[in-house]
Amino acid sequence: MQRAQEILEKTFGYKSFRLEQAQIIEALVEGRDVMALMPTGGGKSLCYQIPALVRDGVAIVVSPLIALMQDQVDALKLLGIKAAFLNSTLNSQERQQTENDLTSGELDLLYVAPERLVAMGMLRLLERSKISLFAIDEAHCVSQWGHDFRPEYRQLRLLHERFPDVPRIALTATADKRTRDEITSELDLSDAEQFVASFDRPNIRYTINEGGGGRDHLWRFLENEHPADAGIIYCLSRKKTEETASWLRGKGRTALAYHAGLPIDERATNQKRFLREEGIIIVATIAFGMGIDKPDVRFVAHLNLPKNVEAYYQETGRAGRDGAPANAWMSYGLQDVIMLRQMTDSGEASDTQKTVLHDKLNAMLGLCEMTDCRRREILAYFDEDMPEPCGNCDNCLTPPETRDARVDAQKALSCAYRTEQRFGVNYLIDVLRGKETDRILQFGHDRQSTFGIGKDLSMVEWRAIFRQLIAKGCLYADQEQYGSLKLTDKAKPYLKGEQEFSLRKQIKPAARKKTSRTRKTWDTVPFASRALAEALRALRTKLAKKQGVPPYVIFSDASLQEMAQKRPLNDEDFLMISGVGDSKLKRYGRKFMKVIDKTPFDQRLNNTLGDQINETLGLHLQGIEANDIAKARALNLSTVYEHFAQGIEAGIVGAGDVLSLAQPEQDEILAAFEDTNTLEEGKLEPAFEALGGRYEIGVLKCLLAESA
Repeated sequence: MQRAQEILEKTFGYKSFRLEQAQIIEALVEGRDVMALMPTGGGKSLCYQIPALVRDGVAIVVSPLIALMQDQVDALKLLGIKAAFLNSTLNSQERQQTENDLTSGELDLLYVAPERLVAMGMLRLLERSKISLFAIDEAHCVSQWGHDFRPEYRQLRLLHERFPDVPRIALTATADKRTRDEITSELDLSDAEQFVASFDRPNIRYTINEGGGGRDHLWRFLENEHPADAGIIYCLSRKKTEETASWLRGKGRTALAYHAGLPIDERATNQKRFLREEGIIIVATIAFGMGIDKPDVRFVAHLNLPKNVEAYYQETGRAGRDGAPANAWMSYGLQDVIMLRQMTDSGEASDTQKTVLHDKLNAMLGLCEMTDCRRREILAYFDEDMPEPCGNCDNCLTPPETRDARVDAQKALSCAYRTEQRFGVNYLIDVLRGKETDRILQFGHDRQSTFGIGKDLSMVEWRAIFRQLIAKGCLYADQEQYGSLKLTDKAKPYLKGEQEFSLRKQIKPAARKKTSRTRKTWDTVPFASRALAEALRALRTKLAKKQGVPPYVIFSDASLQEMAQKRPLNDEDFLMISGVGDSKLKRYGRKFMKVIDKTPFDQRLNNTLGDQINETLGLHLQGIEANDIAKARALNLSTVYEHFAQGIEAGIVGAGDVLSLAQPEQDEILAAFEDTNTLEEGKLEPAFEALGGRYEIGVLKCLLAESA
């Protein structure tokens, strides 16, 4: 492992391995097969990239992500690694050159799509080459039960048959036990060493809103939490992605649609912009996202219900790959439940498969409707125990109130039954709420016993009840009869009032509290270092545009933040920055150290007072008056003076610098301090009253701080 450690430090610029990386790498280097399940952002790629550089030959990386291969290879080349890809985007000359490099041993890694890999011509090429290992990325695609099933993955078992002495590693971030078993069975990895890391992504906050109103809720979420951040919004239909992207653009955000129906060139352009520009929102179907390694995605939002927990976990996992705070937000409604049920029922899957798909949807609905910790439920789905609530999901942060809705469930089921199970949810709610519409009068349902018995509940509350009844399988929407709701055998105990039925109390979205906002990535940089951090970001953006690569390929946000705080000015110190190896030092070191050297650093703000206070002091040192600071930072004037007082105590500023007081005014205040024993007792109220309240209490604090 000594060679692996050297590569980790000198090539990739990291000092230590994470999670199970070291054990996985050791197994591969020694020629053993591996099945590795690691969370998104957990460093899966290093698990095969480092062994590829340790072992003789070329590593073949099987990936379904043709559109991302170019960026993956570009990132490796910047590290001095000989990498290439073979896919349909290459012309004949480029393809021939890559094949020659493969057979002549000029490559360290080669990325190939599964359908190309199993082609006879490709297999013959591999037989003429020295292969160090096979890495099967996104291995969950082999599962027929999964949301990303790709039949060609099942042919990959032939790798073991044709190359029995070449070690293989299958990697995925998303697989329940059924899927893991299928991976090992279908890929002939029954003897492989298995590594399952924790599924927990503690930096992601999970929030789920029920009851629809998606757009309004989404905009409130974006405005409050992510006014300028990059993120992904998932929709169920192509039409909705385009409408939502257009709506967001109308509100001033840079939003791009992505779905399989768009022209290939437009999809590629939108994906490239998302990866390489800042603040872009992609509005997409599930056709987008697998393999996206943009580390600074600050949120993933769902405007529709995902099909299962695996899809939800994988899609939300695209947020916060850099480990900084991120949001997973969802708004879903009754129509989502009906639509997904219908899609499953009308699909071509076997009855057995449909049963599994319904079970998976039920688990997803259970996650949405629950009132306990959502993270604990997600981890339990993947057979991982979490003893205590997470404290970072909506249910933990604002525990929901529930009520016994057993009688309401009886009313809803009875109404569906007494109207002959011929009508959809909106009609039934109108009957329950006693609306005398033309249709209700036409069918005589105003004379039914259930007419008007639900006037005490709102439309939203009744939709929540019907949604839960559909989720529990008590009702189903008959697609052939225009979505009319029909009772199932599961409805009987609820209809008789024998089964418990609890419901969340509906609450209006509360105004955002300042403490609820997730902390921005760059807010973790001390105020004294932020000017340098911004200068380093600007240089990174400039270099990325010039080289045609995403900014994070040059340096991650975490690397830039560390540079801003440690200010390395020589090669030895620059190499100590996480993510800086020999190749990046040689390629970029001089440029970044030049910016560090030229960006002024105010040593006075390098203190222990905290960013809030230092930001106020920094603005004052720029010549900005107290009133203007208060307006610019949305602070009370008294808070600004409180910050000044702490700066005076620390010797950073003087009272005369921050206060606009004439000498007679200062003398009057100091005399009041003496008369009221303020200097001895430290209490300002007596002096404030003695002065008739003519001076801000904060002004008195500043003078007291200097006099103490």
